Amino acid sequence: MLTKQEGELAVRLARKAIVGCIKNGKKVTSENLPPVFSEKRGVFVTLNTRKKELRGCIGRPYPVLPLGEAIIVSGINAAQEDPRFYPVKPEELNDLIIEVTVLTVPELIDSKAKDLPKKIVIGRDGLIVSSGRDSGLLLPQVAVEHGFDATEFLCQTCMKAGLLPDAWLAGAKVYSFEGQIFEEIQPGGEIREKIL
Repeated sequence: MLTKQEGELAVRLARKAIVGCIKNGKKVTSENLPPVFSEKRGVFVTLNTRKKELRGCIGRPYPVLPLGEAIIVSGINAAQEDPRFYPVKPEELNDLIIEVTVLTVPELIDSKAKDLPKKIVIGRDGLIVSSGRDSGLLLPQVAVEHGFDATEFLCQTCMKAGLLPDAWLAGAKVYSFEGQIFEEIQPGGEIREKIL
């Protein structure tokens, strides 16, 4: 778990990385940060507009990079390379609310398919569904924000993977993870931990 201060640093680092890339074409570094930023962690950076519309979300579900580097790369990717959106323009920066979700390591849910919904806690768990080369991930906050129950969350994660909604009943692997979320209240403003 990150402290509130570390969470604030994580969000500020994401903003600094996005602004540095979009305005100056430069990649910032993750130097002089607390030790947790050197630990390998999974992380996602989400960009929302003031109107609470998604503007980009990309991350690394598994701990393959040090947290600081993962935040920088994911922030830039969310702003520039989310295939669902055109790249963020400089004039949009003051309208973006940045959210950083630090993940626990995803673990396979060991259960019979029909019992999977009972193993998922809405507001705590994020999901990854994979089958063959197809894989999809939804962060814990997605189920809460959209009012999904566990069954709908499973179906939506399957569809995110490009699979049929009931693929979780037909042998797809389902992994769960938890996320600690920090977000700006206003663009570039005060940062809080988001409790689902």
